[in-house]
Amino acid sequence: MNLYIALEAVLANRMRSILTGLGIIFGVAAVIAMLAIGSGAQQEVLDQMKLVGVNNIVIRPVVEQTEEVIANEEGEKEKKQFSAGLNVLDLKALKTAIPGIKKVSPEIILDTYLINNGIRRTAKLVGIEPSYFDIFNFDLERGRNFSEYHLEHGSPVCIIGKSIKSKFFPFEDPLGKYIKCGNIWLKVIGILEGRLISSNSIENLGIRDFNMDVYVPIKTVLIRFKNRAVITEEMLMEANKASGGSFIIIGGGEEEEEVELSKNYHQLDKMVVQVGETELLNPIAEVINRLLTRRHNETIDYEIEIPELLLKQQQRTNDIFNYVLGAIAGISLLVGGIGIMNIMLASVLERIKEIGLRMSMGAKKQDIVNQFLFEAMMISITGGIIGVILGVTFALLVSTLAGIPTVITISSIILSFGVAASVGLIFGIAPARKAAMQDPIQSLRYE
Repeated sequence: MNLYIALEAVLANRMRSILTGLGIIFGVAAVIAMLAIGSGAQQEVLDQMKLVGVNNIVIRPVVEQTEEVIANEEGEKEKKQFSAGLNVLDLKALKTAIPGIKKVSPEIILDTYLINNGIRRTAKLVGIEPSYFDIFNFDLERGRNFSEYHLEHGSPVCIIGKSIKSKFFPFEDPLGKYIKCGNIWLKVIGILEGRLISSNSIENLGIRDFNMDVYVPIKTVLIRFKNRAVITEEMLMEANKASGGSFIIIGGGEEEEEVELSKNYHQLDKMVVQVGETELLNPIAEVINRLLTRRHNETIDYEIEIPELLLKQQQRTNDIFNYVLGAIAGISLLVGGIGIMNIMLASVLERIKEIGLRMSMGAKKQDIVNQFLFEAMMISITGGIIGVILGVTFALLVSTLAGIPTVITISSIILSFGVAASVGLIFGIAPARKAAMQDPIQSLRYE
C-alpha cells in the first residue's frame, strides 16, 4: 500500500521527479564512464608491459653518431675515440660479467622483402636468439623453436608471424615450406601466435607489428644477410658515392682519399636484458652503462632505457587522474542526494494535510516513513538505471569516436547503482522522519 501511494506521488509530479533525479543520473553516468576509461587505460598499460616484457632493460645504439673533431690542450685537432658500436662481444660481456641478469636477447632488424607464390611484400627480418620469445612472452602456435644446430651454423630457417602466414600461405600449411627473403630462401619451421597491438603502443613504445616479422637465428643474419661490423670493398665503394657523414683515410701520400662510412656502424640494433628482481633494474642499468662505456672507449654511442618503470609511472599518473575523476563523479552523486533531500523536504511541507489525513485514518508513523522513503528511493533507483544506460553509452562513444580504450565492468555498474540507491535511502530518511513526526490535528488545520 505504501509503495503504491509513493508511486502515485512520483508519477503525479513527473517533471519534478526527473529534475530531482538529474544529479543521480549524471553522477552514476560519470562514475561508470570514468571507471571504464580508467580500466581501459590500465589494461592498455598492462598490455604494453607484456609487449616490452617484465623487468627488462633495453639498450639501443645511437645510429646518427658522427665522428667529432675536438681540440686538445695545445689547440691541435684530434679525433674522438673509436667505438665498434653495439656488437656480439658486448652481448657476451653482459652475460658473463654482471650477476643478477636472467636473460639477454640481441636483435638485428633489417628491412627486406618476401616472395612466395607470386606475392611480393616488404617485411622486417629479425635476427634473434631463442631467449627473445621468452622475454617478450611470445608463444608458438605451431612448429618448433631454433635448435642449437641452427644457432651454431647460421642455418637458413625462420619462424614467421601470424600475418605472414595469412598473406603468403593462405590455403596451405607453411611448415616445411620455403619463403624467399631478399635473395635467400628460408625454411619455415614455426608460426607465432597472433598478437594484437594498438596504435598507441606502436607510437609510444616504438613497437613494430610483430605479426609481419620473419625471425631467424642471429648468426644467420650475420653470415647470410648483413654484418655491419665487417667493412667490405663494396661498402667502401658505396660510401664513396654518398655525401656527408664521417670519413676515413685510405692510401697514403698523394693518393690519400677520404671515404665516407655508413652512419650505422653498430652490429646489433638492440639488446634486451631481463633482470631477475625489479629492485635490481636501476643498479644493473648503471653497471651496464659503465661496462659499455669502458668497452666503447668512453664513447656514448648507445642509450639505455627501462620501459617497465616508464609504464609504471604512466600507470601511476593514470591512477591519480582516475581518482580525481572519481572524486568529481562522487561529488555529483552527493549533490544529487542533497537535491533529493531538499525536494522531499519541500514535498513534506506541501503534503502536510495529506499526511494528517492518512494518520487520522489509522496510518502509523512507520507507514508515513515508508511512503516518503519509497518515493526517495524510486527517484534515486530510476535515476541510477538511466545513469547506467547513459554511462555505458558514453563509454562506448568515447571508445569509438576518440579511439580511447574503455573497459566496462559489471563491478563498476553494480557499484554506481548501489551508491545511487544508498544515496536515495540515506538522504530520504530525514524528510521521511519529518513527515512522520507531524501532529495529525495540526496537519489537518494546516493551510
